[in-house]
Amino acid sequence: MRPLKIFLPLGLVLVLLCPQSGWSQTSQKEAEQTAALLATLLNAGRVIVERNQSLINDPQKADKGFTPGVFEQLVLDEFARQTHVDLKASPSSVPISTTELLTLLLSASKEVVSDAQFVINQRGIGYKNFIPATFGSQAARKFSTRSKVTIKQTALEPRNLQNAPDEYEEMVLKRLASQPSSTTPIIEWLGGEQLLRAVVPIYYSEDCLVCHGNPKGILDMSGYPREGAQAGKLAGAISIQIPSDHR
Repeated sequence: MRPLKIFLPLGLVLVLLCPQSGWSQTSQKEAEQTAALLATLLNAGRVIVERNQSLINDPQKADKGFTPGVFEQLVLDEFARQTHVDLKASPSSVPISTTELLTLLLSASKEVVSDAQFVINQRGIGYKNFIPATFGSQAARKFSTRSKVTIKQTALEPRNLQNAPDEYEEMVLKRLASQPSSTTPIIEWLGGEQLLRAVVPIYYSEDCLVCHGNPKGILDMSGYPREGAQAGKLAGAISIQIPSDHR
């Protein structure tokens, strides 16, 4: 399936559901920018995995050349294309703390690709179950265990129960499912504005329907029953939590 490309310009006006207090206005803006950039970087990895899906699933070829280093360069190029931020050049437009988190997520993402090398390079096997959703879940978990910032892929009906929404995510996902499609993140400050929660919606594209479309209930190539989804409908979201003491 093809993951939705999330374009989040740095000047994007995010949706704020609570008045600002607690953190300074500058700190809040930095946290919002951080959430947007982390979501974009994770999704850039998903995009690169999807673009190389045919190569990954080629049963005739052993060494695919889809190494962690190759993956990193492709992700950095995609991230720069979407955000105009070049992480290779220590961008002055991004706070140092944000750059450090982005570097940590990139490192976790490379580790996922490194861990999957044996599977990716297996000859004689087509579908490897190394798909954008699998990559995204594993990269998000690796990052979250090493940081006070939490990233998670979630959906109302997740195939992976580890991606099941918490109470807050379920509330936001239900609201998003009842509204017209929009790539604008939902941003809210909770706990006396000590916790930033960001939910970035992802919608089904036509390519997603190969596994998630009709006929509903028929098993797809991964062995999961298809959901009967339609293009343009809510597929899930990237959920991010940033506490005030994350630095």
